[in-house]
Amino acid sequence: MGVYSTDNMLDDAMRTWILEHVAQQAIDGMAAEETPFVGVLYCGLMMTATGPQVLEFNARFGDPETQAILVRMESDLVEALEACVEGRLSDTEFRWKPGASACVVAASQGYPGSYESGKVISGLEEAAQVPGVEVFHAGTMFADGEFRTAGGRVLGVTAAGATLEAALGSAYEAMGKISFEGMVFRRDIGHRALTKL
Repeated sequence: MGVYSTDNMLDDAMRTWILEHVAQQAIDGMAAEETPFVGVLYCGLMMTATGPQVLEFNARFGDPETQAILVRMESDLVEALEACVEGRLSDTEFRWKPGASACVVAASQGYPGSYESGKVISGLEEAAQVPGVEVFHAGTMFADGEFRTAGGRVLGVTAAGATLEAALGSAYEAMGKISFEGMVFRRDIGHRALTKL
């Protein structure tokens, strides 16, 4: 499990189409039902031969997709969220780092089926020292002075870089410093995009 983000994932025409035909219609629909949405809405899409298809909408910050976007955000997230609540989002400027980002999920063996919890996690401080890396906790707990596993998706090891290759390299370098019993992760995140470069 994992995800990546680059500046050139979508061309301007496709970005405009998605905004107009998916995102704006969802927002307009909620407003028409007198349940206006305030916050961050994630539109999960799958690109198919017939165009984008909506898989889901959610507002969770714990997803790998959100984590990959957040490490590219240069503007202040708290200010943006306050602007949402106060109804002045249109006056807020969002700034994004150019380049790419990647998130690789460290999961418990057996996930999404049954898995064991309580495994000691080591290497978090070392992983956080890799330039451009943020380690997001998803299924962890702090007990007896140690971080331990407490879920199926345990960590989102996320990195930003000038290129996708650099971001993936940093994410996997950091992942290599982390360990817990039964840790599994995919080693092929972004590989198709890299072969197209």
